[in-house]
Amino acid sequence: MCHEKIIRRLAGSVVLLSVILGFTASDRFFWLAAFAAFNLLQSSFTGFCLPEKIFARLGWFGCRPRR
Repeated sequence: MCHEKIIRRLAGSVVLLSVILGFTASDRFFWLAAFAAFNLLQSSFTGFCLPEKIFARLGWFGCRPRR
């Protein structure tokens, strides 16, 4: 799996979970969704994505062939 797909799935999961928690638990969880959205927006302009750097250190490089 490409690391871009992992990053997109992570960001989508964080946004979805924080919106659900924002409606059910506390309004403060909406700030987490806003932070994830801001990170996606700035990474589209700058090319810097912190989770991508973290995943690279964990050993998830490039794309793996699909089976």
